[in-house]
Amino acid sequence: MVITDLLERNARFQGNNICLVEINPSEERDRARSWQELNLIESAHPEAPYRRELSWREFERRANRFANLLLCRGLKKGNRVAILMMNSLEWLPIYFGILKAGCLAVPMNFRYSADEIKYCLELADVDVLVFGPEFVSRMDTIANDIPNVKMLFYVGKDGPSYTEDCLKLMSYASIEPPPVDLWENDDAAIYFSSGTTGFPKAILHKHRSLINSAMIEQKHHGQTENDIFLCIPPLYHTGAKMHWFGSLFSGSRAVLLRGVKPEWILRAVSEERCTILWLLVPWAQDILDAIESGKIDMSKYRLDQLRLMHIGAQPVPPSLIQRWLKIFPNHQYDTNYGLSESIGPGCVHLGVENVHKVGAIGKAGYLWRTRIVDEHGVDVAQGEVGELIVKGPGVMTCYYKNPEATAETIHGEWLYTGDMAKEDEDGFIYLVDRKKDVIITGGENLYPVQIEDFLRAHEKIKDVAVIGLPHARLGEIAAAVIEIKEGTVCTEEEINEFCLELPRYKRPKKIIFEKVPRNPTGKIEKPVLREKYCHGRLVEAQITG
Repeated sequence: MVITDLLERNARFQGNNICLVEINPSEERDRARSWQELNLIESAHPEAPYRRELSWREFERRANRFANLLLCRGLKKGNRVAILMMNSLEWLPIYFGILKAGCLAVPMNFRYSADEIKYCLELADVDVLVFGPEFVSRMDTIANDIPNVKMLFYVGKDGPSYTEDCLKLMSYASIEPPPVDLWENDDAAIYFSSGTTGFPKAILHKHRSLINSAMIEQKHHGQTENDIFLCIPPLYHTGAKMHWFGSLFSGSRAVLLRGVKPEWILRAVSEERCTILWLLVPWAQDILDAIESGKIDMSKYRLDQLRLMHIGAQPVPPSLIQRWLKIFPNHQYDTNYGLSESIGPGCVHLGVENVHKVGAIGKAGYLWRTRIVDEHGVDVAQGEVGELIVKGPGVMTCYYKNPEATAETIHGEWLYTGDMAKEDEDGFIYLVDRKKDVIITGGENLYPVQIEDFLRAHEKIKDVAVIGLPHARLGEIAAAVIEIKEGTVCTEEEINEFCLELPRYKRPKKIIFEKVPRNPTGKIEKPVLREKYCHGRLVEAQITG
């Protein structure tokens, strides 16, 4: 079985059921009307032009149309088709159309600069690029400098002269399933690493990774046909898509919300009767801050049907979940851990029955195995820190065209995550930090995540990132970049006093008040902070201090 079989099954047995809803609170009426004129939208809510719907049957037809369009243009099994689009009703049918044609889907980060887009197109040997109106200015600068890309399809009205109208071309293509045989061992997709350590690497996955991720997601969170999943993160990322695969597996509805304001999220949950909500740490913090400050009136929303809130993509502060469960005591909660190299979330998860272990990332997920090893690949003793390695059906095939990086990351069937972790007496795994983020100060190892978790308990702190700064005598010192809550005032003296509870060697030696930068998947962009603070006057001050 491959992932497209699930779509065909849902279209056959639940064809009239709505599978996707797109909500764009800032959407203009004109754009909603333009989609209807192209006859590629099944229905639009008459009182809410920012809301669009799609049934399983129409989803399947659109995927078939795009697959047949690719085949008619001469693409064959193994060709690569990139998607550079914001979340929308068009995104997933195009993705599945690529797979149905036997091509490799290559989702791309919507924050990429023009140079990064060009780099990734070349790295993945992309033959066709599908992009939306938000990327025209970036594409204008590189359109004549990507010779390997044979076709540029545009999704929107009045595209640039160098593109073809994707939706209009799809409307002429057949709705019949394309004549392409797919197998679990066929290459299916290339995803890109988050790029927090430089230019991204291309991660190659086979079809078996995709189908197993769907099975594992449904196993972990128990989606049924009656669930409604609110999907906010970008679909180019394995996290969002593989959580949605649980909806695909169960034949249930999902809502794509284009916006992260707390009131938009709660309104979507309320009006669409969502039962499952996946958040990134900053969004959960914003919701709690808005509720606790009185900016959001909870009586305006119907949230009794919401059964599960889960978080992943970065370390989750225990204090955050404690705050959440204080306001929403009847919610189930789960932590998800994974990497794009392990096809996203699921290789480790906490489990809704283990809320008493909040702070841990959990245990090995369904069909996965885990170990914690030293620098020689030998298992460390329980309670000791080592590198987390995982083994299971979602391990990548390789870093495409990068055998050196592949050899560093995959040893036999084990994927070395680069995350330092430890296991408690009950077998629950706790992340300590990224291997590359460990700060060595005066011969002692400091794990920034531990310091960050401690600081987040301060009532005035919204977000925090701890990085190492060069120091002449100690090698490195810990610096805390602190983002305080809106409307509050906080001083360095307050933070230093708060940190007296930490062992002396763990206390940050430098306090910086600034917004903490995070990428679209919620990960702290520590290289940005290091670039800003690890040179010049700040370092000189630390050397002489």
